[in-house]
Amino acid sequence: MNTEVNEQPVDQPGVSNEAQTIALALERTVRPAPQSHVTPAACTSCGVAAEENSNGEITPSYVFALGRVEIRFPSLAVEKEFAQATSRVNTKGLTDRKALHAVLAERANRYLARHVCWVFTIEGLETYILVPRDPADYDQLLEAVRPQPSPLDIDVVVGVRGPIASPDVCNGLMVPIVAFDQIYSFDRDTLIKALPAPKGAKPRNGTSAAEELFDRIMLMADNAGATDEHRALNYMVCRYPAVYNIVADAFDRDSSLSAVDVQQSALSGTRNIVDVIFSFTNRKTDVVEKYFTRCDVTEEFPFLVTKMSPYFDR
Repeated sequence: MNTEVNEQPVDQPGVSNEAQTIALALERTVRPAPQSHVTPAACTSCGVAAEENSNGEITPSYVFALGRVEIRFPSLAVEKEFAQATSRVNTKGLTDRKALHAVLAERANRYLARHVCWVFTIEGLETYILVPRDPADYDQLLEAVRPQPSPLDIDVVVGVRGPIASPDVCNGLMVPIVAFDQIYSFDRDTLIKALPAPKGAKPRNGTSAAEELFDRIMLMADNAGATDEHRALNYMVCRYPAVYNIVADAFDRDSSLSAVDVQQSALSGTRNIVDVIFSFTNRKTDVVEKYFTRCDVTEEFPFLVTKMSPYFDR
């Protein structure tokens, strides 16, 4: 369900006052302006200018980020309440992580899910505070907090970035709030195994190529999934199997993946389209081959415009 924030009634039962305050702040910050030329206004919640597109309209800032969902206690009172709820659940023999998951999984303790702070970390850094647009989406958050986490676990968050959180929202953590529409979780090995086998490549080589490409993109600096370039790149690595196939083919030709670039497409007009370019350098001749695909990042959900094809510098 993709219910907009401004459709939730303020007096909705079961939603905390804190969540109502955040939702109202997001409503003022990320609601698209009417289809008219407007002057960019200051964000009333965070004191920064709202974004303006080429037509002079105020537009929301979208997020397509790869990271991990974690839980924080926003206050001592919530932490103590969680401890009392834990005493009512049989957690004998469970690790701390399994015990935390068991407590939140209890339907009687679902109120705690609305009071804890859901933090999205990227490369170990606290990057966003997550707020569901629909209360039913707390289930997605609970599924992301795995009872047996692995270093290879990945969570993907798709949503709209709002204002910087005030110090009282998450125990002093002042990072942007993201109202998410979608969260899905997987581990790297599951993603690699689900990829179609590259044509003409040995399964083992294809797997190694996919792992290397995924790890390289995950380690690219400053990828918070908030810019058009990063959203396109993150979308490609999660949703487009041909990216892995082209890398595996390059390895079979004795070439290395030497660069991944994202730039504005010449086809951009009314739509915001970027070119994702993969450069491969032959290990013996140093000859560079380039392949690219186009991705539309105009709206919240990116999508593919053209398939992978050779790229020539202009």
